Amino acid sequence: MTKFSFLLMAFVFFVSDASAQDKYQDELLADLTYLASDDLKGRANFSPEIDVAADYIQNRFKEIGLKPFRGEKSFLQAVPVYKYAVTEANLKLNNTVIDGVNLAVVSTADGDSSFNLDMLSVTHVGPGQELKTELRQLNMLGGNHLVLIDNSHVKWFNIYRNYFSRGLTKKSLSERGTLFLVLTDLTSVKSAVADAEVKLEIKELFNVVGVLPGQELKDEYVLYSSHYDHLGMMPEDQSSSADKDRIFNGADDNASGTSAVINLAAQFAAQNKNKRTLIFSAFSGEEIGGFGSKFFSKQLDPAKIIAMVNIEMIGKPSKFGPGITWITGPKRSNFMTLINNYLEPEGIKVHADPYPDQRLFYRSDNASLAKFGVPAHSFSTTQLDKDIHYHQVTDDVSTLNLESMNNVVNTIKLFSEGINDGTITPSRIEPKPEQASGKIY
Repeated sequence: MTKFSFLLMAFVFFVSDASAQDKYQDELLADLTYLASDDLKGRANFSPEIDVAADYIQNRFKEIGLKPFRGEKSFLQAVPVYKYAVTEANLKLNNTVIDGVNLAVVSTADGDSSFNLDMLSVTHVGPGQELKTELRQLNMLGGNHLVLIDNSHVKWFNIYRNYFSRGLTKKSLSERGTLFLVLTDLTSVKSAVADAEVKLEIKELFNVVGVLPGQELKDEYVLYSSHYDHLGMMPEDQSSSADKDRIFNGADDNASGTSAVINLAAQFAAQNKNKRTLIFSAFSGEEIGGFGSKFFSKQLDPAKIIAMVNIEMIGKPSKFGPGITWITGPKRSNFMTLINNYLEPEGIKVHADPYPDQRLFYRSDNASLAKFGVPAHSFSTTQLDKDIHYHQVTDDVSTLNLESMNNVVNTIKLFSEGINDGTITPSRIEPKPEQASGKIY
């Protein structure tokens, strides 16, 4: 081969590689712009628009060449969700009707239920007691309860009243139980007549899950994830912006992470050299309690998941500088150490979570897998202490730094190649026993 031929081949390779990178940058922007568009109205859970978003992600996975999870026909993984709403409630104590502003009711019954005093366990919460503790204990017990709450607890009573008025969203059918909370001077009652009408709706959310099969290590999985749901739209009477913008576009939170997962899937599929099986999942329900990731965590053996790279809000420069990411829970496994060793020749470093007091390790979908021992961490760049757009209608694409975001995706891609080919195998996280959930709310 002549020197000229060698230089020509090198030039062609360079141009081809640069062209591919331009293509992936363009796709990243296109995915981000669509997912954060006004057309999707904030991707609220249970909205028609979140289904449109799921279809978009599903079609992107199909275009990339991924396979559905576990041989399913669809990339959509249905997540059942149970919604309870008290549509009407009445209470009479000692033959006196309790006014609605002094009554709060929560229930996991289905249909109409009526109670007399013999059917209710009565608890009085006096001035020196902690209302939250008392209600937590009753919640764990389950059953039907009448709670007489001293007026000194009016602040916390109203907090619970507002919370219960929104209804319950639960990941399984709960044991039947009802709590009647009354703000009153009464410390005991001689008679009680109560009724509650409860509407139960069984709804579905959808994770979008695609698989890139591995080769030599195909029974070992690497999970790349994000959540694609957001907050939807602000009620019209609450909008205070001059142009009446009501849409929580969720560009950074978390169209940025979802676009990154799609982008990584496209690049790894094009390389087609992963030894381990790669799973790409866009989770639903994160904003209302992590329903999607909790459901997903029960669908496969977590011991087979070598690592989870959860991408959460990477659209803006971190406090460490543009294009530099950080990892949550850095002390829970040796993941950060291994990837920094891998990145060292490139002069790149992933930093430890700069906001440990925020407990971010437990506030994203990685926590659903970490409790089973998976080295599951979130990667982010958000500056929580400074971000004025977080959970605001102003979180749109115009507020993001696209160059920084692209560099973060490239960093994740670079260290992920070491995970995908078996070079990096992080230590397991100490499993966390699943806590018993409340039987009522």
